[in-house]
Formats: sequence, structure tokens, C-alpha cells
Amino acid sequence: MRYFFVACIFSVVFAYEKDMTFTVPAGYTECFYQKVLVNEIIDIEYQVIDATHGELDISFQLADPVGRVIVADYKKPENAHRHTSYLEGDYRFCFDNSFSTFSQKTVFFDLMIETEDSPEKDYDEDKEMELGNAAETYMMRVKDISESVSKVKDHVSAARRLQELLSAHEARDRNLAEDMCSRVMKWSLWQIAVMLLVGITQVVFVKSLFQEPNGSIKKFVPNFLSQ
Repeated sequence: MRYFFVACIFSVVFAYEKDMTFTVPAGYTECFYQKVLVNEIIDIEYQVIDATHGELDISFQLADPVGRVIVADYKKPENAHRHTSYLEGDYRFCFDNSFSTFSQKTVFFDLMIETEDSPEKDYDEDKEMELGNAAETYMMRVKDISESVSKVKDHVSAARRLQELLSAHEARDRNLAEDMCSRVMKWSLWQIAVMLLVGITQVVFVKSLFQEPNGSIKKFVPNFLSQ
């Protein structure tokens, strides 16, 4: 079992986001740890994008710092969960592939940690900024600038996360298509090989019917044909 520790980092909008693609060998469980503060929101979405054999499924568990299981999924191809933390500490995210004997799974997950508390402002909301020149003067509130920047940041983050999820879906569909193509090619080659073998066998036996009984092919022909 592999453990992955990450530090809790907050951006301008007080959010942490992490996405990762990794493989879970057959019969193993991969666990990751993330430090979360009280009243922070844990938003996680995962999906299985590839498997060496069998179905695209994985078991998932989310546990709090004391080891209590909050969320448990069994053999699902994808899912999303949102949980508000009530304890501070390292939350555990485990992806369990122990039910598989031969199939190795490739999993993509996107984790976002958000806070419900609004950040402390280091300015006065009523403070005004004067911009311009001698010809004209523009009045702009710092609060308006901050809100606009925060909205743009939220929209960009949402768009980037959606693109990553769509990319994961595309990778999963591509892997399924390539696996199906490989199966079709293998089955076609087996069919061609069997057809060639049957054709050659038929030609040999039909040819033997028109040869002399003392020919070398006589041993392949039943005894009653030589009478």
C-alpha cells in the first residue's frame, strides 16, 4: 500500500485542487492522504479509465482522521462525492483493487478542498481608488475589483476541471475502442487461420481422389476408396 501525503495549500479563493492518474495492480489497494481543516468541503470525483482485463471498476473508501469510513463504493466505474469535514486531520482516500486477480486498473481522480469561511479582507470595502488624468476621473471600489477577480478565478478553475474530466472520459473511451479493435483483430486472424487450414485440408483430400492408389497420398485416403 502506497501512502501519498500532500500539504494543504490555499489559493486566492481559499481552495486546493489536485488531480492524478495512477495504476492499481491486481490484488492491491492504493491510499492517499490529504490534510483537511474543520468545516472545509471535500469534493472528489474519480473514474476508471483503463483495465488490462475485465470490467472498468474499482472500490473506493473515504475515511476521517480517526479511521471512521465516511463513504464506501464497491466495484464502481466512476462516482463523485462531496463531504463537509467535522474533524481536522489527514483524511484517507483508498482505491481498492483487491477483488481483481489479474486485472490492473488505471484510475483518474480530481480532488478539491474548499472552505466555507470567507477570507479576511486587508482593505476597507468603502475605500475608493481614483484613476485617471486631468481630463477625467474614474472612481472604482476595491471590493468590485476583488469580486470580479474572484469570479474570473472561479470560472477558470471550473473550466479547467471540466476539461480534465472530459480528457479522462476521452482516455477511457479511447482505451475501450483500442481494446475492442485488438479483440476484433485477434478473432479475425484466428478465423482466417482456421479457414486456410480447412481449405488446404479439403484441397488435399479432393486431390487424393484423382491420384493413383500407389501414390504417396494414399495413406491419407480411407481404405474403401482404393477398392
